[in-house]
Amino acid sequence: MGAPIHQLRADHRTGAGDEASFDALTDRQRAVLDAVLDLIVEGRRPLSMIAVAKAASCSKETLYRWFGDRAGLLTATVRWQAAKVRGVKLPDGPINEAFLLAELKRFAVDWLTVIGGQTSVALNRLAIAEAGSDALNLGEIVLRNGPTAMARRLAPLLATARADGLVIYESEGEAFTTFFGLVVGDVQIRLLLGEAIGLDGPAIDRAAANAATRFLALYGCKPSVSNPIPPQTGGSST
Repeated sequence: MGAPIHQLRADHRTGAGDEASFDALTDRQRAVLDAVLDLIVEGRRPLSMIAVAKAASCSKETLYRWFGDRAGLLTATVRWQAAKVRGVKLPDGPINEAFLLAELKRFAVDWLTVIGGQTSVALNRLAIAEAGSDALNLGEIVLRNGPTAMARRLAPLLATARADGLVIYESEGEAFTTFFGLVVGDVQIRLLLGEAIGLDGPAIDRAAANAATRFLALYGCKPSVSNPIPPQTGGSST
């Protein structure tokens, strides 16, 4: 029997738990979540507990014991995918501008790598298709455990940077929304519409560095980041 993962299926609306909750997962439970993602990429409809049990070679009873119901399973799956964007590990003492810039870029690289993959594209397409459903609003699950989870993971870095006098902003929500726009731009909608953007490693690095530098140009307190990196031309630019 796998480790209890009530943290993942409790409080669907706030997305509590995040990365730390996955420490309780067994390899078998992680394999189940990967199986769900594989089914989503394949375009399996409907994405039922029976289909998941068959793909993951386990019983429906096991799925219900681990995840509670279909909503709990999909919530855990969305969080499992979102967890690929790592949180920020802050040092014990103050941070400097170089640390802030590097962590913003690293976060943006993770984020673009995840949303640019076929798994996230398929998951978001399914969420759009099921948005507003009376039975299950997958769109709400993705929203609260995708962008909202990203904001929660970035919040400690932003708050620390403000406390250490590196940035100035009125609210973390405003700062994150700006960073979201700089990182994601129109990339996600273009991917959802089927455009082959070609987000390879170098393109993601350039876009992430551009987003981090522009963010500090807008909110930073030091003149050394006053001039953002020039925008890149081509399909991969944000």
